[in-house]
Amino acid sequence: MTSDHTPADDIVYDLVSIQYHALQASQLYDTYAQDAQGHDDVESFIRECQEQDAQRAVRCHELLTALTKDSGLSS
Repeated sequence: MTSDHTPADDIVYDLVSIQYHALQASQLYDTYAQDAQGHDDVESFIRECQEQDAQRAVRCHELLTALTKDSGLSS
């Protein structure tokens, strides 16, 4: 992976967008899970989705760090 990407690059913007939406969705799943109480199969599915979005956000962070490591913007 090259490290000559800036925050203005489409690929960086795309990853930030994916990360943002994954984190936003992950928060909403708590409400969805509450709504599904009493329906164990549905609640389990919602928790599975929540975990997948949390993992997606972490992976985006890793990719963004790698892409921007030489730009002085990585964490």
